[in-house]
Amino acid sequence: MSGRCLTVAMRGNDSFNGVWTQRKNNLSALIPTRKTCPVSDPITTLESLYTAVVADVLDTLGHRQQALSAEIHAMTPARRVCGRVFTAQAVAVDTIPDEPYKLEMAAIDSMQSGDVLVVDAENNRQSAFWGELLSTACLAMGVRGAVMNTCTRDLWALKKMDFPVFAIGSTPADSKGRIDVTEIGRPITMNGVNIKTGDFLLGDEDGVVIIPTEVLDDTLRLARKKVSGENTVRDDLAAGMPVTEAFSKHGIL
Repeated sequence: MSGRCLTVAMRGNDSFNGVWTQRKNNLSALIPTRKTCPVSDPITTLESLYTAVVADVLDTLGHRQQALSAEIHAMTPARRVCGRVFTAQAVAVDTIPDEPYKLEMAAIDSMQSGDVLVVDAENNRQSAFWGELLSTACLAMGVRGAVMNTCTRDLWALKKMDFPVFAIGSTPADSKGRIDVTEIGRPITMNGVNIKTGDFLLGDEDGVVIIPTEVLDDTLRLARKKVSGENTVRDDLAAGMPVTEAFSKHGIL
């Protein structure tokens, strides 16, 4: 088992009515030690960047399928998110599971400060996977946000919280008996983007981009360089330089 991957069946033999603390201890024992990131402080660097420049850099590095669907956007006043990915896979169901919310809660309990929950729910708009109470729990743990291709609810409360939630819409309908998490910590493919726990992401008003761990160093280094170059191009354009001349001079547009 690599990274922090964890697979738990939707309905195991263990009793969800057992002691909560023991369940958390058992869960922690199953999660491998987190790999050390080669960049000393990638989150601080990401906070100074924006998605367009990161997406451009990933294109040049040959990773051209890293932007999530344009339908995924900030549902909260907190419109920027960045951090280390923790994945969850959810599927549509038509009956209430024996242990509803089991892996949804397990995912949150498994995350660490600096993580962002990324949920592939296959663009399900039938119910709200997220809400106020889960955001409250994540805030207390230092989790930096939630990104999902499904819906949220409790917008009246989320608007008062400094916790970014990126989703495809909102609905008051609860997820119980409509969406259920089947795996956490495993690689997922979300809107054509391959994502694994331990990757990094950046989200802003343009959308969300996923940065594979293996190119994190190069991406952040080149993105900082491109931001500096864009600042120079901006100055030349503001001074009246023709666009073709600016592009010929800097190779940036």
